[in-house]
Amino acid sequence: MPIPKIPLTLRQLRYLVAIEETGHFRLAAESCGISQPSLSVQIKTLEEALSLTLIERGRGPVKLTLAGREVVARARDILDATQAIVDLSATLQTGLAGTLRLGTSTTLGPYLMPHIVGDLHRSHPDLRLYVREAAPHDLARQISEGGHDLILTQLPIPGASLITERLFREPLVVAISADHPLAQRSQIEPQDLSGETILSLSPNYALHDQISALCVETGATLSREYEGTSLDALRQMVAMGMGATFLPALYVRSEISGRAQDVAVRPFKGKRFSRSIGLVWRSTSGASTAHRQLADVIRGYARQLPELIIEG
Repeated sequence: MPIPKIPLTLRQLRYLVAIEETGHFRLAAESCGISQPSLSVQIKTLEEALSLTLIERGRGPVKLTLAGREVVARARDILDATQAIVDLSATLQTGLAGTLRLGTSTTLGPYLMPHIVGDLHRSHPDLRLYVREAAPHDLARQISEGGHDLILTQLPIPGASLITERLFREPLVVAISADHPLAQRSQIEPQDLSGETILSLSPNYALHDQISALCVETGATLSREYEGTSLDALRQMVAMGMGATFLPALYVRSEISGRAQDVAVRPFKGKRFSRSIGLVWRSTSGASTAHRQLADVIRGYARQLPELIIEG
């Protein structure tokens, strides 16, 4: 295999990935902390080393050539592996340390992570945890593409190259308006939902599939007209009498329990309706030890909550 006359550098690959992500030379340069002319020179040097044209030069947004897109795809793997080496080194020396990019579901992270980050910072002061929220389907794609080091989400997440660490099961409770006849019950039986309109999040959320299956089982009707964009949106629609829904226990604890509400929540009788929560990361990340330490921290908090069922 021929070796380029001009050696490749990780810096050049990082600059090319930045251009692909921003679609702009100036924004890419700013994100990399260098001047635009310096970045342009490095990209030109990379093209000369490969004897390939990587960028389409012209007016409008920056576009990568076919060769450019192929190089970026491989550059991401190289940069990810390089970062894994750095993170592994920090982990081997001090345990849970370095920078972790955590993606989390919008139906979970806001109601769990605020109770964990304080203790995590005190017990692991060398850890920098960047938390970003997204829908579960987006998280699955982003973890595979290297956008996150690990994700905290509802399981399962498919992927042969992914490692899953189960944390706990989170019950889901029935939510109805305070003036709904079912609000007089202490618990909801499956037959109570027959003919009821059930509200759900969009199909981008794993919770949607669970609720859809339950509607089939109980004879309820899943609303296709009104799909919530958040748990708060679902709660507000329930309060207006537009239907019933299922809400996760952590959301109920954070946003409903102990407050005067126009929404009533009741447990679902029979088989316990719950979702499985876990951490997921790439098997090639080289940081499984650190990720499992984080899993232990999260389980430690979960054990304090009687609603949750510990797994793993």
